[in-house]
Amino acid sequence: MDLLHDRDLADAFDEAAPAYDLLTALNPGYRADLARSARRLQLPRAGAGLHVLDLGCGTGASTRALLRAAPLARITAVDASAGMLRRARAKRWPAQVRFLHRSAEQLPDLREGPFDAVFAAYLFRNVTDPDRVLAAVRDRLRPGGRLAVHEYSLSGSVVHRSLWTAVCQGVILPLGTLTGDRALYRHLWRSVLGFDTAPAFAGRLSRAGFTGVRVAPAAGWQTGIVHTFLAGNGTRVGAGHSR
Repeated sequence: MDLLHDRDLADAFDEAAPAYDLLTALNPGYRADLARSARRLQLPRAGAGLHVLDLGCGTGASTRALLRAAPLARITAVDASAGMLRRARAKRWPAQVRFLHRSAEQLPDLREGPFDAVFAAYLFRNVTDPDRVLAAVRDRLRPGGRLAVHEYSLSGSVVHRSLWTAVCQGVILPLGTLTGDRALYRHLWRSVLGFDTAPAFAGRLSRAGFTGVRVAPAAGWQTGIVHTFLAGNGTRVGAGHSR
């Protein structure tokens, strides 16, 4: 499938970093859907007294979504791409936000945590061993901690699979070619097709030992293409229904 892995993928993100925010801004609903997934963590008291991990933070769009959902939380944001982190760190952040250059696979070695919640946006398609990373996430979550995964994970419908390919071939790949980042956006297209469907990833979370697994769709054209996966490490943090 011509997928990128590990160091090659991190290098591709390094090269794409200068244009990444511009390209994602052209995606209708990109930031709104991230914000909705962060809110679905339902962190109490605006996050006061909580420590949240943003796993695979990229240029900081997911970090910003977390900060808006829980403005009083302490946030540790990590990413494997030094180029993406440079873009993230160049933005203005409050003192309780910290960025670290780490891959998801290095989570067991991270001298931070345990965490009250973990947010992972557009991450799990890109790791070589998602089960190993999920095990590490669960190990670093406090009892009662919450996980929200925001991911391109197709519904399983032929219609949604065809729509994804049409959008990639008609919009995403041409834009990636213009910016010189076609290899990365070809990886995006193919990695989504090869990744778990939404029901399959929900099952993967359950097998990893997470409890109360729920799946909520994104809005707009991404319905059936992007989902939020919500799960707990035992007792829930917060209460209520997803929004």
